[in-house]
Amino acid sequence: MSVSAVPLPPVTGPDPVKSSSEAAIGCLLVAGAAIAWSTGGALTRFLEVSDNWTVVFWRSFFAALFLLCFMLARDGPRGTWRLFQHMGLAGLGVAICFATASSSFIIALSYTTVANVLLLQAGVPLLAALISWVLFRERVSAATWIAIAVVIAGVAIMVSDSLDGEVSPIGDMLALLIAISFASATVITRRKAHLRMTPAVFLGVVIAACVASLMAGQFSASTRDFALLFALGAINLGLGLALFVSGARLIPSALAALISTLEPVLGPVWVWLLHNEVPAPRTIIGGAIILCALLIHLGWEYRRQRRVQVAR
Repeated sequence: MSVSAVPLPPVTGPDPVKSSSEAAIGCLLVAGAAIAWSTGGALTRFLEVSDNWTVVFWRSFFAALFLLCFMLARDGPRGTWRLFQHMGLAGLGVAICFATASSSFIIALSYTTVANVLLLQAGVPLLAALISWVLFRERVSAATWIAIAVVIAGVAIMVSDSLDGEVSPIGDMLALLIAISFASATVITRRKAHLRMTPAVFLGVVIAACVASLMAGQFSASTRDFALLFALGAINLGLGLALFVSGARLIPSALAALISTLEPVLGPVWVWLLHNEVPAPRTIIGGAIILCALLIHLGWEYRRQRRVQVAR
């Protein structure tokens, strides 16, 4: 069905209370995005391409191709064009945020460790909550604050074995920029819930591809690597972004960012299944803490939504 056949609600921000079913769908979509993103590390291990910018270019290219086909299949050519027309400055902001985050990730890894990057990215839910509260006075429950703190502690335990004692100001500042960009994109998507942000993330990966094309030393790859790059682009990045921006508009910003922390929890599981690398004990302990915190918080959130529905 095209967008022209389904008018979007004339609002400029999220409804005060979403129905429990709508919130559940949002949680499932964001969780699906985290699952898709978590496959990246395991798939990258199979690649033989040595130039990281080449990987970024083809990953972004195939992600853009997937997102464009997704919009054309869902909304038709005219509906897709209308989505781009109504994207506005908010969509441009989301595009810049995701382009910044994806490009900064590669640069950050050349200055600092994966562990340092993951630890700073664990602060995304906290940043999203703070941005929403400071700018829009979006209420964040005490339970959500507690869950955010537990998740950050869980990630710290996960990466504690590989934390680099040497601090790289450039690498860590870039990692912080990733977290701020992702948190900002989450908040914008939530505040502009009446807009579909799929064209925005499409523009974001196009920008990332253009930047990578200037930095890449080569564009050639083997047939096997092209198949892996297609999976990294279409499934890992493209599908993940489509699911995230579809779900983040239905639930509070802090909750969306919180659920997305499933990515570092599931990443080692894929590596274990596909590469037979058994996770370290601290990785298992930290991941279990994060998973328990998320499940308990989601259960609490579901019960709260049910009570609100009954009261209404």
